[in-house]
Amino acid sequence: MEENGQFSLSQATKSGKSAILDNVKDIKVENFSIAARGKELFVNATLQISDGRRYGLVGPNGHGKTTLLKHIASRQLQIPSNIDVLYCEQDVVANETKAIDAVLQSDKTREKLLQEEKSLTELMEKQGEDHQDRLNQVYEELNAIGSDAAEGKARRILAGLGFTLEMMERATKNLSGGWRMRVSLARALFLEPTLLMLDEPTNHLDLNAVIWLDNYLQQWKKTLLVVSHDQSFLDNVCTDIIHLDMQKLFYYKGNYANFKKMFVQKRKEQQKEYDKQEKKLKDMKASGKSTKQAEAKQKEMIGKKNKDKNKSKQAFAENEEKTELMQKPKDYVVKFRFPNPAPLSPPILGLYSVWFNYKGQDNLFENVDFGIDMQSRIAIVGPNGVGKSTLLKMLVQELEPVKGEVRKNHRLRLGIYNQHSADQLNLDESSVEYLRRLFDMPIQDCRKTLGKFGLPSHAHTILIRDLSGGQKARVALADLTCRAPDVLILDEPTNNLDIESIDALAEAIRHFEGGVVIVSHDERLIRDTDCQLWVVEDKTINEIEGGFDDYRHELLEALGENIASAAAQSK
Repeated sequence: MEENGQFSLSQATKSGKSAILDNVKDIKVENFSIAARGKELFVNATLQISDGRRYGLVGPNGHGKTTLLKHIASRQLQIPSNIDVLYCEQDVVANETKAIDAVLQSDKTREKLLQEEKSLTELMEKQGEDHQDRLNQVYEELNAIGSDAAEGKARRILAGLGFTLEMMERATKNLSGGWRMRVSLARALFLEPTLLMLDEPTNHLDLNAVIWLDNYLQQWKKTLLVVSHDQSFLDNVCTDIIHLDMQKLFYYKGNYANFKKMFVQKRKEQQKEYDKQEKKLKDMKASGKSTKQAEAKQKEMIGKKNKDKNKSKQAFAENEEKTELMQKPKDYVVKFRFPNPAPLSPPILGLYSVWFNYKGQDNLFENVDFGIDMQSRIAIVGPNGVGKSTLLKMLVQELEPVKGEVRKNHRLRLGIYNQHSADQLNLDESSVEYLRRLFDMPIQDCRKTLGKFGLPSHAHTILIRDLSGGQKARVALADLTCRAPDVLILDEPTNNLDIESIDALAEAIRHFEGGVVIVSHDERLIRDTDCQLWVVEDKTINEIEGGFDDYRHELLEALGENIASAAAQSK
């Protein structure tokens, strides 16, 4: 057992035989357990990663996905020493280094060789010393690692992530935290480690950058382990899914869509096995055995069954000598609805001949006309910085146009949800107290509402300030539904939500009979809500002809990218 601050870890001791295998590129760590602050996250779990596969690690928020990545990155789990591991989690240091140089300088081998080339050349020029043999070796080594192509590769990656040529030359200290995160991601992609681990890589990206990253990683040749709440991203990129469930890791070939189908069947089988176990325990108790005796006998039977499996060399997922009783399968369900509004006469909400600029800056919008009604299903797309969020702020009258007007039906109730909604909650109340105060709801109704959003019952009475980011997002969504809006204005609503919550949000929008305007980097949410794409470009907003696939192809072609022809599931 190893203690490391807030974590405790146990794992099987590496044998002499497995130590010899340190030259392999596959990873297998058996029977490891990890606890955080006394809470067991993994119990006798097995990690198995094959070289060249692209894994999506999925499971509910707060169950240990990020913890697992950190334990792999820090090599607290026994990872073969020859496998270089890169965990992309922090933004780059804010200093004078240009964004392009921050990427190039991350390749320490290349930097060292370039520095040596410079030093040798200077010595030969200034002192006449003969270092030609070593200089030739340096040239050969630089050529072997493709040094001449490095800058082009780095610029291609930065461009894909949304950097203009001017931004590539900008010092990192002059970039926002979100853009420095993109530099960090660019460095990770540039370095191409044997195992690259990404934790919610799309969170800091706009839709255009997500489309590029999705396409780029479909062509990734090395091993990838990614945590993401973006189902389309997992479907397109991943060749395998690792599911964190009941403190174990379960492995599925194929993408996330395949996993969902297989998991439904597996859950049915688990429920049958659990029911059988409970019947046996009940029968043993009826025959006079105590609860303790019945459970001991059942554990003995499980141990014998596992021993037989080990003898027959079953698949590794079954090859664990576990003698604990089977836990009752728990399904994590999030399901909610927005109340349907009464009809409103048009015009509902619109911008008329609107011009806008921030003080001292060029116009962001010129002569814009844009209206929505109760049937609208609109997704606003476009790269970062073109004014998508600004447009929404004008619609909800948080910003005033410098020319033109915003017209709004006097009875219209707007439901606004954005990345900052959770920050606007009263942090010194519990979520139950918060809803009860605002909406005069009985405590049980408050709890029922919060439960529908996947907030566990024990969290209902905890101060909001002590909730996780994902839990605060659920409270903010519960607040939104209680306001019974006529029109939903959603700005990046999927940040801090897990896959199940995003599915529930998409379903709630589909059933909602009011208007919806979304800015989102989540392709699945846009597709599942049947939104019409409107693009912000050239200081205005226009409806796009064609669907999402047309937009995707146009974007990638404009970047000069090869479009991945085969989805991950075909591999």
